[in-house]
Amino acid sequence: MYRLEKSLAAVAMWAAALSAPAQIENPILPGFNPDPTICRVDSDYYICTSSFTWYPGLPIYRSRDLRHWEKVANAIDRPGMVTLDGVRDKDGVWAPTLRHHGGKWYLFCNVSNGGNFYITANDVRGPWSDPVFIKGAPGIDPDIFWDDDGRSYLLANTGKFPGRKHPASTAIWIQEIDLATGQLLGERSYIATGHAFNAKYAEGAHLYKIDGRYVLTVAEGGTDFNHAVTLFTSRNLMGPYIPQQVNPVLSQRQFGHGSPLQCVGHADMVQTGPGQWYAVALGKRMVDGRHSFTRETFICPVAIQDGEFIFNPGRGGMTMEVEAPALPESPVALPPDSDSFDGPELLGYWHFNRIPHTRFHAFDGGSLLITPQPETIDSLVCPAMLMRRVRSHRYTAQTLMGFRPRREGERAGLVLHRNSTAYVALLRTVGGLAVVESGRVTKTVPYGASDVVLRLRADGMEAVLEYGPTETDMREAARVSLVGLADDGKLNRFNGLGVGVYATTSGKKARGQARFDYFAYADN
Repeated sequence: MYRLEKSLAAVAMWAAALSAPAQIENPILPGFNPDPTICRVDSDYYICTSSFTWYPGLPIYRSRDLRHWEKVANAIDRPGMVTLDGVRDKDGVWAPTLRHHGGKWYLFCNVSNGGNFYITANDVRGPWSDPVFIKGAPGIDPDIFWDDDGRSYLLANTGKFPGRKHPASTAIWIQEIDLATGQLLGERSYIATGHAFNAKYAEGAHLYKIDGRYVLTVAEGGTDFNHAVTLFTSRNLMGPYIPQQVNPVLSQRQFGHGSPLQCVGHADMVQTGPGQWYAVALGKRMVDGRHSFTRETFICPVAIQDGEFIFNPGRGGMTMEVEAPALPESPVALPPDSDSFDGPELLGYWHFNRIPHTRFHAFDGGSLLITPQPETIDSLVCPAMLMRRVRSHRYTAQTLMGFRPRREGERAGLVLHRNSTAYVALLRTVGGLAVVESGRVTKTVPYGASDVVLRLRADGMEAVLEYGPTETDMREAARVSLVGLADDGKLNRFNGLGVGVYATTSGKKARGQARFDYFAYADN
């Protein structure tokens, strides 16, 4: 009898597993992917995220099931579209809105040294047009909305508005725009300052028309512990916009600082083909109570109950797993994490920090050759550095480099980069190998051979730097803390963590080349 009951129980568990709804694992875009915007075209879903000083910029991802995503384009992909020289690491290109209307793609965004702009394309893969900068459009985080009559409206935020009473208070404004010329038309209306009467930093607005109502989502509270998404509705385009009873609709702040997921906000919504609603938002995975390395893209379902929008129903906030939509699973093919540098172009996950003025990399028989440049990591002009996103808290990065510096200042090697003042590197120098932490040489190791395997093994807020003649004969160079690369203190909180290769002459003319035979990355 016991054996029969055990068999029946096993069958019941199997049947329950078959009937259980499929799950999406968060984050759907791990690593540096903040400020997500999402839209659907037929059966395809597209997300664009901020890039700040990374180039190519404004990455665009495609999915058919909201679970599996592949990168299909960078909207900022050629010099001259924007300028990033001298731009601080916390600035650059951020907070896009991606939409498809009338057979054309539109991407609205902000660049810190130029203001709000938009670009267009007939194909999401490009080419994208040169930017149209919008005169007289203050603030950041521009959004575009088309009403039923075909007229288009721009939304953004500003700290200068009638009736401002509280420090850090900003207002969301709306104004008609002529997309043929980029000119703003008519009067500007201020439609929201956040759900709380003393809300800070109302931004990241997105406007929709759902079931005859205008629905406005707003990020407020700043992109730290108090970040949140609030929602307003109106029967009239220009308002008044009334906060719904359920607000904030998405936030982690109510869970306190001990929650492993924090800072959730800056959301955008999309309706699936079968009619379900989902929202994407940024969030941060924590390590030992610290904002570890970046803002990533998360997703959750949205239900409309008694006219109220409920984000991630039954959960009360963003979670690491959410119910998947009623869409067929559609895996995608991703580029290999181990790059053998076969060329002729870089794989899609490689980025520069700012826009190169000269091509300093080349391919040669399965190797990547980097010509060292005068710029260093600390420079606000593009250094000879290539990096890819770090996707988890535990990972390994490794490369085989051939480089023999001839004079002081010539350096090349492996780098873990957060910004120009926060990085860790293991570099070949004239005297051997140097461990460099945020501009300071903290340790040197004698090493004479030209070829060296460089490895970084990270685990949370610590990392081990290793070196050796072969990957099976490795020695420890140093153990380093990564706390200085986390979001605490005065470090910029906006851009993300990248790992890659780098070469410099430290201000002198370029001389020689550093050869990298491969670069391997693995989440542990």
